[in-house]
Amino acid sequence: MVSKINQFTFDARDGYELAKFWKAVTGYTENPDYPNKPDEEENFIGPGGGSPGLLFINVPEGKTVKNRLHLDISPDTTRDEEVNRLIALGATVHDDHRKADGTGWVTMRDPEGNEFCVERSDAERGR
Repeated sequence: MVSKINQFTFDARDGYELAKFWKAVTGYTENPDYPNKPDEEENFIGPGGGSPGLLFINVPEGKTVKNRLHLDISPDTTRDEEVNRLIALGATVHDDHRKADGTGWVTMRDPEGNEFCVERSDAERGR
């Protein structure tokens, strides 16, 4: 017997705005039967096809400590182009682990401070 992951849930001060940020990052979409709204307690985006999505739930308290779980993303462009795009969307660089030989990753924070990592693209890895 096993369980499947339905979604990854984020506590958020403003789940609607955070869902919009991650929608721009991932290209995920809202459920057309339950569109996201600013006054909703929960806002969801997903890739469709039964794969796990991202759920953002409004909570009164802000983030205070490091995430115990984070997302690693791999762009369809280069890692460096994606870092610049994410900065323009409102993310910030937290820790830069890029190396001179082109390996490494960048730890970033979304607009509410949740950490995530930008890895090299498949093309940059030679896949």
